[in-house]
Amino acid sequence: MDESDELLGIGAFGRRVGLAPSALRFYDDCGVLRPVRVDPASGYRFYGAEQEGRAVLLRRLREAGLPLLDARAVLDGGEAEARTVLHSHVERTRQAADAARALIEEMLRGSPAETPQQPQGRAGVGGAELASAVRQVGPAVAYAETRAKYPVLGCVLLELDDGEVRVVATDRYRLAVRTLRAMTTGGAPSRLLIDAGELADMAAWALRHQHVDIEVNGDEGRLIGDGGECRAFVGCAGEFPDYRVVLDGMGTVRHRIVADRTALREAFAEREKGAVITVRAGAPVVVVSGGGGGGGEERGGGGRSGVEVSAVCSGPPLRIAFDPAVLVPALDAGVGPDVLLEVASESEPVVVRSADQGSFTTLVMPVRALVSRETG
Repeated sequence: MDESDELLGIGAFGRRVGLAPSALRFYDDCGVLRPVRVDPASGYRFYGAEQEGRAVLLRRLREAGLPLLDARAVLDGGEAEARTVLHSHVERTRQAADAARALIEEMLRGSPAETPQQPQGRAGVGGAELASAVRQVGPAVAYAETRAKYPVLGCVLLELDDGEVRVVATDRYRLAVRTLRAMTTGGAPSRLLIDAGELADMAAWALRHQHVDIEVNGDEGRLIGDGGECRAFVGCAGEFPDYRVVLDGMGTVRHRIVADRTALREAFAEREKGAVITVRAGAPVVVVSGGGGGGGEERGGGGRSGVEVSAVCSGPPLRIAFDPAVLVPALDAGVGPDVLLEVASESEPVVVRSADQGSFTTLVMPVRALVSRETG
């Protein structure tokens, strides 16, 4: 039998095992589910039937909320290690469920207002989806000092176009874009700048509704929720930066780092501008170092002890510095236990994303690294 008859393309294999092509590409990048063959000309991935069991188990582990490194331990480790990992995850899940229940009960509040309008553009999305999108891009809105100089950066761009709703924010050092696939659409493409505080109030209102229609008419609009309840909003004047130019101008990815999102956040949280991620060839960890005073030996340079974070890395050795005040909120805005950093170079924007939500992208600018005593 010809080889092509024995293998499945990424789309067919994904449908069979219940994984999106974007997730399969992510798991290939991370080395946890490699295709049997990659076409050298097109880059198209092919999978074998013998990989279905591993792929289905990986999907079920991820649906249960296991971080990628833990899922890898269950897939490739011994039975004792797998049981230990699963028992630990069950306990974490119980604690998270209790916290989520309390949060949802607190947020199921709000007061609607009604202002009917004839829409220029219209799109329908889930209320929780819209609220999540606003929460995720919020950290990229500029702080008060920058807003005073550039008022438009205190706003969030809301776009209705091509069957999608896009929510975009930037402070010049970060760019966050969340795309929602609209369930219903109508009218012409529309865009509106909305004050970040106003949009946060809109998100809290939307969270009370299973479905929300967004209507835009010129410089104003309204949200229509369950039972016809409405919430009006007014746009802001100004010209928002063309975020598409930034996205289209991204360089070729040379480094990929997959790490536990919480562990990486904690490693950066107490540091100052200039904290460094160091990747060494073949190492199963990254070292976060620098970014502050204090004594102690330093593995990555800068004056504070280095912290090792378990990671899956690809590409050549790397040393790249960030301002934690910029990177940590981007990590907080992510979804799922793992984070993927895609790096073109030490001086270009870094993509921060996760396998669990390909519709949310954050770009974070690195900073100049301090001179290091490190030589290895």
